[in-house]
Amino acid sequence: MGRWVRPEVYPLLGAMGFVTSMVVFQLTRNAFLNPDCRINKEHRKMGILENEDEGEKYAQHNFRKYLRTRQPQVMPSLNRFFSQEDN
Repeated sequence: MGRWVRPEVYPLLGAMGFVTSMVVFQLTRNAFLNPDCRINKEHRKMGILENEDEGEKYAQHNFRKYLRTRQPQVMPSLNRFFSQEDN
């Protein structure tokens, strides 16, 4: 392991670990919460699922509701700093 684990590799391992955790989170979320994914046998038997409420709940999750109240800026303090004029 000493050959592969060097201090230069730590940022790459960190980035890959972060991305891997994001992928696992998204796949798990889609597999268990997505209304179009049919894991149960009863749901697979149905041709068309009538679950508009469940689909709306999936699409309009709490994080999206939170972001609606925020301004669409990446770094608001930095934007304010550079947009203010010195008088």
